Amino acid sequence: MIHFSFELPAPGSPWRRTWDKAHRVSPATISEMDLYYKYFGVRAEFVVDGVEVISGRGHVTLVDLASSLRHALDRFSSGEDAAIDFTESAEVIQLRHDVNRVLITSSQHEWQVSVDREELVSAFVEFVREAHFRLIELLPELAENPVIRRLSPG
Repeated sequence: MIHFSFELPAPGSPWRRTWDKAHRVSPATISEMDLYYKYFGVRAEFVVDGVEVISGRGHVTLVDLASSLRHALDRFSSGEDAAIDFTESAEVIQLRHDVNRVLITSSQHEWQVSVDREELVSAFVEFVREAHFRLIELLPELAENPVIRRLSPG
């Protein structure tokens, strides 16, 4: 079973400022690097069969994570292995095909877990879709940003 979600920071949180400061610039022209490093921090949690692949205790930038998932989905559709990496972390989560399953491992942890390929793809698609929706919902001008456009489900 897969649980993959994100939570926006509470008002007053230092991470909430990563959302608030996007209102003070032109969202359509925020650079890819700035989206990956400076904006839209969230608590993300990715749990597979009780294994905490991404811990909900820390923060990541939503666009960085969603873009990494989009890239993994593109690689999966080509029959390739994939990885999830984080701009601000050395950890790499490897995703390796194993018949109709995907073996998930971490560069920094000893665990490994196997999951149905279609279930994983579905969870990634839903996460990216929700990330795109929330970004556009909270800051409609982001719909014009080419990096955010690449996350669009359509």
